[in-house]
Amino acid sequence: MTESAVAMSALQWTRRAEFWRGMRDTVPLVIGAAPFGVIFGAIAVSGGAMPSGEAAQRLSPLAAQSMSLFVYAGASQFIAVELVRNSAAVIVVVFTTLIVNLRHALYSASLAPYLHGLPPHWLLPLGFTLTDETFVVSMARYQKPDPSPYKHWYQAGSAALMYACWQCFTLIGIAAGQSLPPEQVARLGLQFAATVTFIGMLIPMILSKALLVSAVASGAASVLLHGLPSRLGLLIAALIGIAAGILAERAASAGAERAHG
Repeated sequence: MTESAVAMSALQWTRRAEFWRGMRDTVPLVIGAAPFGVIFGAIAVSGGAMPSGEAAQRLSPLAAQSMSLFVYAGASQFIAVELVRNSAAVIVVVFTTLIVNLRHALYSASLAPYLHGLPPHWLLPLGFTLTDETFVVSMARYQKPDPSPYKHWYQAGSAALMYACWQCFTLIGIAAGQSLPPEQVARLGLQFAATVTFIGMLIPMILSKALLVSAVASGAASVLLHGLPSRLGLLIAALIGIAAGILAERAASAGAERAHG
């Protein structure tokens, strides 16, 4: 590479350039996330009756917006709201959302080599704002071979856009949920859309037989234990899924060892 080419490349490796590039590359994913942010806001503040006939619990507009501001985890927010609407016990809400967010530990492990050496004032906000969308575009940027020292600014740009837009989408959903009667919100099929969203997020994560076993076991258990009070069936189903996945992983490892032995 000539000196002029190096100089031209260096111009692209500024903090501002990386930040704006991260925002630009995240725009298509933001568009895809828009309906889910609106769905969350509408469901969170909508009352009405559940299929069981019981009155649905709902969050206040402030609580719904605060969840987006301070929790900022789309899948977990959906699940937490659905559990609240069903009057689930607090421990069920906390444990279930924790299990859903465990995938972020894998995200962090993947990003750790690229973020090594960054000070806490960088790691904390990058960790808090890490979403599926930001992880996807950021990993693609980190893995590019150019020697830019500001690739974490790219992740910051992606995270900033996603965070700001998610707040706006939630606010729009809250306004819609407040302005429409609960019956009309239910007719919009938002709860069904949320269920489809969970399935859509789950399927790409099933990358091994152990994960498939875990998903099938937990799904079957949740159906069989649906009638337990305080939605304890979900908590038990999660534990069954974890145990089944661990056993399947151990069985696979033992089989591989015998094959090589």
